[in-house]
Amino acid sequence: MLPVLHGPVFASKNSRIHRVYHRRNQIIPTIYVDKSGHGNYSTIQSAIDSVPPYNQDWICIYITAGTYREQVKIPVEKPYIYLKGEGRRKTNVTWDDYGSIDSDATFFSEADYTLVKSITFINSYNIPLKGSKNMSQALAVKISGDKSTFYRCGFIGVQDTVWDVQGRHYFKLCTIVGAIDFIFGNGQSIYERCALVVNAGTLDGPGSITAQGRQSQHDQSGFVFKNCEVYGTGLTYLGRPWRDYARVLFYSCSMSNVIVSPGWSAWNLSGKENQLTFSEEKCNGIGSNTTQRVPWVTKLSQQELQQLTSISFIDNEGWIMKQPLKVL
Repeated sequence: MLPVLHGPVFASKNSRIHRVYHRRNQIIPTIYVDKSGHGNYSTIQSAIDSVPPYNQDWICIYITAGTYREQVKIPVEKPYIYLKGEGRRKTNVTWDDYGSIDSDATFFSEADYTLVKSITFINSYNIPLKGSKNMSQALAVKISGDKSTFYRCGFIGVQDTVWDVQGRHYFKLCTIVGAIDFIFGNGQSIYERCALVVNAGTLDGPGSITAQGRQSQHDQSGFVFKNCEVYGTGLTYLGRPWRDYARVLFYSCSMSNVIVSPGWSAWNLSGKENQLTFSEEKCNGIGSNTTQRVPWVTKLSQQELQQLTSISFIDNEGWIMKQPLKVL
């Protein structure tokens, strides 16, 4: 059930509370960001900076339509922030730093309990595409907080678009664009009904959608793509391992002809393929033909499939249902 807005309450520019959302018996204070200066703040970061540290109640930062050219960070000490844009095609945040995955992201989500809806994050450094030789790591987002949700968001980059660093994350109805390892990291995440858009047309060889970083067989992390669409330009692998026990599942996904026949690359772990969990189940489309896949693709049991595709893989505590926006 979406939050019901009972009319905007336009406060003075110096007031931190701009309007409130009423959801059931919960009142969510809301800060209004408008780049033209008609809100409480004209930049997203200044609105985030105004939230008290170690806040224990949800607060919404409502961002009006427009292009916000800034690097944005929700620091670890500011949980329960709900960033809400006016639409994936209307509200976007753009930056163009590059070269260091630790510091070049357009958006850093470090706090637990972060919720983001209807915003697109862009790292424009490699756009327009410069080809493989002139390309550099340039993140759109770096997500390291736990229990975070991204709903109807866009993430646009070329190399290393989304660094899903660690923690439990849920992406629903998002669009993720990239060419090389454009979803990577050691997150424990479900991507549901997302569009994975490959822009590998200028590369010298195939790109890679994922580079998962699971480090041991006891690590609970992994990327699950459920009911997603994969399409775009150029050719790509579904994934290659960033760490020794990488785990990725594509489940009931539609795949276009951008997927190369082998499907997966062992990359630097040639000879250790038995440690990897790379799997495809119930997929469709030209790119889902598995007859020429690498022989070490993992065949999961029904029990393993149930475990990975259930929401309990990331949420056995009900934290998703307790968010201001119910996305299931």
